[in-house]
Amino acid sequence: MKIITIGREFGSGGRELGKRLADELNFDYYDQEIMDAITEKKAHTSGYVESAVAFHAWRTFPLAFHHSFADEHAIHTNELIAQKEVLEEIVKEGKDCIIIGQDADVILKKENPFRIFVCADLGARIRRCMERAEGKEKEFSEKEMKRNIKRIDKYRAQTRELVSGSKWGQRDGYDLILNSTDWEIKALAKATADFIRSWYKD
Repeated sequence: MKIITIGREFGSGGRELGKRLADELNFDYYDQEIMDAITEKKAHTSGYVESAVAFHAWRTFPLAFHHSFADEHAIHTNELIAQKEVLEEIVKEGKDCIIIGQDADVILKKENPFRIFVCADLGARIRRCMERAEGKEKEFSEKEMKRNIKRIDKYRAQTRELVSGSKWGQRDGYDLILNSTDWEIKALAKATADFIRSWYKD
């Protein structure tokens, strides 16, 4: 079983990269949106996780490459425990997969995942977020977008520290760090897929 985990700065394109990478490699794909839906269903339906993974139910969840800024809620231990349980059950199914966020790289450390971190210059991240927000019900000024980016990054850093005691984005915690600043995400996904194929051949 091959597991790829992707941590990312908000607005770096890491989520879109992960989805495109999953398509390139024919891996299953899990992100915050999908994990939250599985966690909610799990609470009400016995055996839901096993069924969802086995029958690729993740493909039925709509994927959008923008963010609703839902990370603003406080860190809840119960949510972290539930997500950990879902991650462990996904691993039990033994399917190659890409997992976005969730601190999956540390939670699943014993599975020896290939750990990626995606970053970008702040200006590039603001531009990407502004482009994704165009035409949406709620539009943000550049100043608001910058504030949201910093807030979400802070939340991710706090969650990382709570889960592992380690520093979020610390370079020695990853196998590959990608700076997406000057990349088109589709091209970066193809290049990364080629690198990963070579990695697993060795």
